[in-house]
Amino acid sequence: MANFSKSNVPQFSVDVYQNEYLPEGGREVNAIVTVTATGGGTIGSASAAPHLYSPGRGPSAAVAVMVDCSGSMDYPPTKMRNARDATAAAIDTLRDGVHFAVIGGTHVAKEVYPGGGRVAVADATTRDQAKQALRRISAGGGTAIGTWLRLADRLLSSADVSIRHGILLTDGRNEHESPEDLKATLDACAGRFTCDARGVGTDWEVKEVTGIASALLGTADIVADPAGLAADFTRMMETAMGKEVADVSLRLWTPVGTEIKFVKQVAPTVEELTDRRTEAGPRAGDYPTGSWGDESRDYHVCVQVPTAGLGQEMLAARVSLVIPQAGGTAQNLGAQGLVRAVWTDDMVASTSINPQVAHYTGQAELAQVIQQGLDLRKVGDFDGATAKLGRAVQLASVSGNADTAKLLAKVVDVVDAATGTVRLKAKVTEADEMTLETRSTKTVRVKK
Repeated sequence: MANFSKSNVPQFSVDVYQNEYLPEGGREVNAIVTVTATGGGTIGSASAAPHLYSPGRGPSAAVAVMVDCSGSMDYPPTKMRNARDATAAAIDTLRDGVHFAVIGGTHVAKEVYPGGGRVAVADATTRDQAKQALRRISAGGGTAIGTWLRLADRLLSSADVSIRHGILLTDGRNEHESPEDLKATLDACAGRFTCDARGVGTDWEVKEVTGIASALLGTADIVADPAGLAADFTRMMETAMGKEVADVSLRLWTPVGTEIKFVKQVAPTVEELTDRRTEAGPRAGDYPTGSWGDESRDYHVCVQVPTAGLGQEMLAARVSLVIPQAGGTAQNLGAQGLVRAVWTDDMVASTSINPQVAHYTGQAELAQVIQQGLDLRKVGDFDGATAKLGRAVQLASVSGNADTAKLLAKVVDVVDAATGTVRLKAKVTEADEMTLETRSTKTVRVKK
């Protein structure tokens, strides 16, 4: 384990869990990489870029809150009121000195506060003004989420800050722009700010909301009852205010002849990172992880190595953490982990699966079979859905993922969790089905 300390970043450490032993001819090496950031007392000390830090209060940040104001937000009328209250609660949670803006989203994006293409700086006065401005928003119009995100990007990039974050709330489907338009927007905004996305009620598209959060390295969730919005917005903003360093990448260096099969985040949620690689010099690539506060995340790295003789060993990959800078340079955060391969004829050593790897392989499969099961149920393939969701119940039970097991039990009747024997429920509320789908990628950590 390696640590790194500098006044303007948390301390990062990297731990690697793997079975490095391969049988003769074995080529696939799997490792779980645990990255932990502990900011502790490092926040707010003088740094190399003093304008990016508010003394004693943490790194400078800008936040844009995007509130759906389309016509459907008036049904029921409490929905718009709850959205206003939630946004007000989020504004109250802003640290003094944080830049912020509120955007009203329909088929176009409007600046609710402060206006004029700028961001405000949070203090008692601007918070009060923002809450006054919120009272004037009303519902009407369509939904084109890409326009909201592009305005958020413009406003956030107008602030000279170290951390940029968006919070997006929608209650409907993205009907007033093409999926291609939204994808182009997400591609344009990726790496420029992180964004948490929330669907309120049950008339929105799960894959749209989770797709936005995934592309922008944020969280996604359902708030089925609009009354829960204020608490959820407060939690989201508290987490955003706890972020201490942005744009951290997992850098993987591999020797000649070695190929990276996949890289995915596996805790706290499953997130595929393989296709997001950017080249970082000879035989090295960077995988984006977004912003960090005091937290720990797990990544599954799978590497294919060239074959070697019994008794030989090699470095399969070197894992480090960097903040890529302009001009192709990077700030190295000092923490490093090594993934190794050792060839042996000891059958016991080469066939035992590392418990961390086994656990997270199961969690990734759990997320996948839930998605597949719900998709099959939607198209009327009830036998296929029963098989997939039964497997999900079995995996959730084995891994101790009680939260997901509880959500599954609202969609299927569990006959025997151990064997995955289930029956589809005849009646399932839309909220229960959407909650299971939205939270399907949430994982439990392996018990150390």
